[in-house]
Amino acid sequence: MRFPALLSAKLAKARLAALFSGAHRAPLIDFIDAAEVLHPGSAHPVSHEKIQGILDSSAPILWIGGSEPLEHPGIAHFIQAIAQSGRFIFLGTRGDLLRRRIHEFQPTPRLFLTTRFDAAPSVSSEPRNPATFELALEGIRAARLSGFFTAAHVLVREDSNPSSIHDFASFLSGLDLDAWLMTSATSSHAALQNAGEARALIPNSQWRRFSEHLERELLSASKRNAIANASLNEKQSAHPREESARVA
Repeated sequence: MRFPALLSAKLAKARLAALFSGAHRAPLIDFIDAAEVLHPGSAHPVSHEKIQGILDSSAPILWIGGSEPLEHPGIAHFIQAIAQSGRFIFLGTRGDLLRRRIHEFQPTPRLFLTTRFDAAPSVSSEPRNPATFELALEGIRAARLSGFFTAAHVLVREDSNPSSIHDFASFLSGLDLDAWLMTSATSSHAALQNAGEARALIPNSQWRRFSEHLERELLSASKRNAIANASLNEKQSAHPREESARVA
């Protein structure tokens, strides 16, 4: 398991650019939900302007998370366009549709097919959805045989059991993945502490540090989205009252 030299160079370059420009925080990762750029059930983009904005971003990494991206017919074409821009892409997926759609993608050193896993609360716990879990493993094997870089993104929660996480790390070792990423699923103290302890199991120190940065960015993005959604809901709930006042 090696950290890509090109990715390391791009991250260092982005940090230096931010330093010389006087920016306090370099935008290293852009986070998007596939639903933000692609219509469900259609290969057409929601907005060409939105996609152009993503292409124009200086962040060296694009993280595609949120809703299941492989449910969008246009996801492979979208990823190909982004990969040609030279950015690294982490495609976060449940993995159950990966084997079925793997033929639509092209292997590139800048694309990591990243399967999400929930850390089980106890050693004896079964996966939350055994059928999805088995399909995800089949997808990982198919991706590796097809020459893709593969990663596991383990979401650690408050009730995640340390022994279970240790056993799962041993299981991941047998998958021969190119990267392990371990982050807290929430901002609670217990989840953050469990995730910090879990990261010690990642064999590569650079992927451990990357996981720490990813966790901070994911939680910050989640907080921003929650604030934006709350503001939108407040505006939508206020609008009918304003209309009623005018009618009265």
